[in-house]
Amino acid sequence: MIKNFLYSDSTGRDYPASPYVFQSSRRAPLAHDTIVGVVERAGELAGLPLRVHAHMLRHGTGYPKANRGTDTRTIQSYLGHNNIQHTVRYTELASTKFQGLWDD
Repeated sequence: MIKNFLYSDSTGRDYPASPYVFQSSRRAPLAHDTIVGVVERAGELAGLPLRVHAHMLRHGTGYPKANRGTDTRTIQSYLGHNNIQHTVRYTELASTKFQGLWDD
């Protein structure tokens, strides 16, 4: 289903696979400001009680991976963090932080 969404438009026209998740109808990457605007507008239309920003997409990926017990270095690599301290914030609050610690 995701592939169908990513590789076709509202007219049903199919497109070849692209390295960009956010892209224009010309298959070029969207500008940063465009993505910021689209995400903010989606939050408004959803009636969310807080201001939604594009970086929340990253948080929405990091926290679930940490809660599933994914290794911190793996999350760091996946999110493209150069500094491990930026990734640690996702794992500090993970409910699975100590799960399996004493298992052999």
